[in-house]
Amino acid sequence: MYIRHLSHALSDLGHEVEVIAGPPDPLLNNRSKNNVTLTMLKTLDLYNPDNLFRTPGLDELMDTINLIEWLDVSTMGYPEPMTFGMRVKKHLKETKKHYDIIHDNQSLSYGILSLAKRMPVTATIHHPMTVDRRLAVQSTRSFLKKIKALRWYSFINMQKRVAKKLPLIITVSKSSQKDIAREFSIPESKFKTIPIGIDTNNFYPVDTIKKQPGRIIVTNSADTPLKGLYHLLFAIKGILKTRPVKLVVIGTPKKNGGIETLVRRLKLGQYIKFTGRIDNEMFVKEYARASLAVVPSLYEGFGLPVGEAMACRLPVICTTGGALPEVAGDAAKLVPPGDAKALENAILELLDDPSQREMLAQKGYERVLKEFTWEKTAIRTARAYKEIINDYH
Repeated sequence: MYIRHLSHALSDLGHEVEVIAGPPDPLLNNRSKNNVTLTMLKTLDLYNPDNLFRTPGLDELMDTINLIEWLDVSTMGYPEPMTFGMRVKKHLKETKKHYDIIHDNQSLSYGILSLAKRMPVTATIHHPMTVDRRLAVQSTRSFLKKIKALRWYSFINMQKRVAKKLPLIITVSKSSQKDIAREFSIPESKFKTIPIGIDTNNFYPVDTIKKQPGRIIVTNSADTPLKGLYHLLFAIKGILKTRPVKLVVIGTPKKNGGIETLVRRLKLGQYIKFTGRIDNEMFVKEYARASLAVVPSLYEGFGLPVGEAMACRLPVICTTGGALPEVAGDAAKLVPPGDAKALENAILELLDDPSQREMLAQKGYERVLKEFTWEKTAIRTARAYKEIINDYH
């Protein structure tokens, strides 16, 4: 999403943009005015949900990069950041294309770093993946699952080494800047903080749909500990003791995973609706039906769900995890991360106070339109490019 919106916004400013990507398709060509070139690199596509972790053919494994990727995946690693960088380096060597600057979107791979020897390179780091790794390890009691999590996140060691050698890093919030600097041992002077925009073409108020009392919406990766859905489920269990509510979760829980297990244990099945993957039109309708939105994340590098709910003119409750307060400002109700009781109390307070809901909805809507546009993001990013290009030459 970051790549899609930033590339379009840069193009609208008059810049020539090419996006080089691996699967899944970043869906760049979904608007009539589009001057962005998309180059899709061929990969093993091992994370395609229609053929997950397939066994490659011998002809595919004759390619060295493919072989490295397959062996790493087979030993429970996540090699895509590294092998994507290798493929980009190979592609540029074969095509001999020239660019004023290369902007990497958090692959932070050795292949991308090697390109910095012959052209300006920068990277966006949305938040330090060390936080994801730490929460993934802490969220399970199983020693084997802890080892699996550490193995999966082993690519972080490469990212730390690469990030230290880049001349300037773009990040999306002051919170992320401080956390990345600390976790990766990089001076804060090497960062440029550029908040990202909210897609107000796809997220907007719908006044023709009637709101349903007690309907709460949450959008996150259901089984990712970082997103805090576990704590919200306990809050919903507490709320149901005093009043009926309906929780709509935009997403799908892992089959027999932690969320499904907790829903069964708390006997919440009839009070929760998992939408699965839905398009933007349906997404906006779900926002329109809801009385309020909750973002229970333990940590966010930016916090798009907060901005998207505000753009739909919905009152928001979110935690103070990571950069969420920077996005929310004074236009949302804030609670500590990982605190189910605080979530429960905040939800009950807003459900009982229509005037406060209306006040937060209006303040949030105005805040998004004023502070978080993709045009602003693109202008500030282009300025950072010029600084990097000038320093390089």
